[in-house]
Amino acid sequence: MSGIILHHYQTSPFSEKVRLVLGYKGLAWQSVMIPQIMPKPDVVALTGGYRRTPFMQIGADIYCDTALICDEIERRFPSPSLYPSDAPRGLIDTVAQWADTTLFWSGAIGYAFQSKGLAFIFDGVPSEVAKAFGADRAAMRGGAPRTPAPDSAAALRVFLRRIDDMLGDKPFVLSSAPSLADFSIFHPLWFVRRITPLADILASVDRVLPWMDRVAALGHGSMTKLSSADAIDLARTVSPAAVTNQIFQDEHGIALGERVNITPLDYAFDPVVGELVTANSNEYAVRRTDERAGTVVVHFPRVGYRLQRAE
Repeated sequence: MSGIILHHYQTSPFSEKVRLVLGYKGLAWQSVMIPQIMPKPDVVALTGGYRRTPFMQIGADIYCDTALICDEIERRFPSPSLYPSDAPRGLIDTVAQWADTTLFWSGAIGYAFQSKGLAFIFDGVPSEVAKAFGADRAAMRGGAPRTPAPDSAAALRVFLRRIDDMLGDKPFVLSSAPSLADFSIFHPLWFVRRITPLADILASVDRVLPWMDRVAALGHGSMTKLSSADAIDLARTVSPAAVTNQIFQDEHGIALGERVNITPLDYAFDPVVGELVTANSNEYAVRRTDERAGTVVVHFPRVGYRLQRAE
């Protein structure tokens, strides 16, 4: 067992990204299913308030955001690599970030959440459940509107042509082997493909659907189920990993050991408060104590998150 616990739900696009990375690396992992909407008391016990899906747990260390989750999986399990030698790492990371942000929000989600898509997603779902989901997602956006469906459709067609061009005569977008860029591009399109009335847009180019089939064939690795209560018990009975070889990078005038809050910059603006224990070139981490989970360290990527001194 790799020690990886993924807290996720089946239809979460970002969770599919991580599940496929685990499959590509041939890893065994444990699956904790979490609610799609708040309240999420077991999630909050571990994360301190971070509510986005998925997050990864290894003992008493909690990793938030798939950018950092994939970094940590790569660090612990470097083979096969998410950074094949025939593509520059900086290019892979840049394309992955574009896919996780612009492709996801401006293309896939705006397109998928048009009226026809919503009717398909919530077909047979009680109206009160659909309303609760809509209210939850509106709260996560903080009042910011989604890109209108026609504009998202136009953008998605442009993005599909670009992806098709990146594929060229290669089996994967930037390389002869899968890279982080493939998994990041795949998951927004996977979500669109699940919505049958809207999925035809993916066939507007020649190479995308065969590429998606190649990525999907990598599978999800070896998964066993775990309850959220057992995951919390595990965190309480172990200690977070020791911080080693840390090079402190200060951009805020905040020292290690100070009490801080870390908040996403784009959506789901739920701060996590704790003692700053890591601030290196790529990552923040805070130590916090929960009455159920005990002492945990919650990790975030630097990019996309705000660090502030807690009041």
